[in-house]
Amino acid sequence: MGERLRVAIAEDHYLVREGTRRALEDSGVVEVIAAVGTAIELEQVVARQHPDVVVTDIRMPPGHHTEGIDAAHRIRAAHPRVGVVVLSQYAESTYALELLGGGTAGFAYLLKERVGDPRQLVHAVTEVAAGGSVVDPDVVAALVSGTARGRSTLQALTDRERDVLERMAQGRTNAAIAAQLHLSESSIEKYATSIFAKLGFRDEPETHRRVAAVLTFLGDAGRARPL
Repeated sequence: MGERLRVAIAEDHYLVREGTRRALEDSGVVEVIAAVGTAIELEQVVARQHPDVVVTDIRMPPGHHTEGIDAAHRIRAAHPRVGVVVLSQYAESTYALELLGGGTAGFAYLLKERVGDPRQLVHAVTEVAAGGSVVDPDVVAALVSGTARGRSTLQALTDRERDVLERMAQGRTNAAIAAQLHLSESSIEKYATSIFAKLGFRDEPETHRRVAAVLTFLGDAGRARPL
C-alpha cells in the first residue's frame, strides 16, 4: 500500500467529528492528522501540518453561518494543492454556489448522510486530493432545479462550446480560456452566453449560471460521480 493521504477534519459536533475520523481511518488509505471543532483551528492546522485534504462542516462556531466555506476559500488561496471536502446537513444550492463559484477542481460538496457509507467519503477525499471534483447528486439536482426552467442535454453544444465549458470546469477564467484556445476574450464571453442559453440557464447572475453549467457538465461526463 502506498503512502496514506493526510487529512484534517473540522466539525463542531463531537460524535460527527469522531464518526468522520473513524470512517476515514478505517479505510486504510487515510491518516487523520487532526480533528478540530472550529474553522479557525482548521486553518491553524493547515498552516502547521500541510495536510493533503481538509474535511469541514459548513456551519461552525462562532456564528454558525458559512465558516467552513469561508475557511475553505482562505485555505485554497494560501495552499492551492490542498483538496477540500465540505459536508452539509442540507442539499442547499446556495452553499454549493458559494463554495464552487471560483471553480470545482479539488473541491467536493457532500451531504453529511454520506458519512454513513465510508466508501463515499473516502472516494471524495481521494478525488479532491488528485484535483478532481465530487458533488453530491442531491445538491446538483437542487441547484439545477433552482436555477433553470429546463435542462437541455449537452449534446446541444458545439464542439467549441464543449471545449469552453470543459475549461470552465477546470476553474479557468474567460481570459485564461481565451489564451489557451487562441481566441479573444469577447469570443469566450459569447460562447459562454450560448452555453448558458442552450442549457437553460438564462436569468441568473453570471456566477450562478457558470457554476450550474459546470455541474451539469461534470455530472454528464462522470467527473462529479454519483455517490
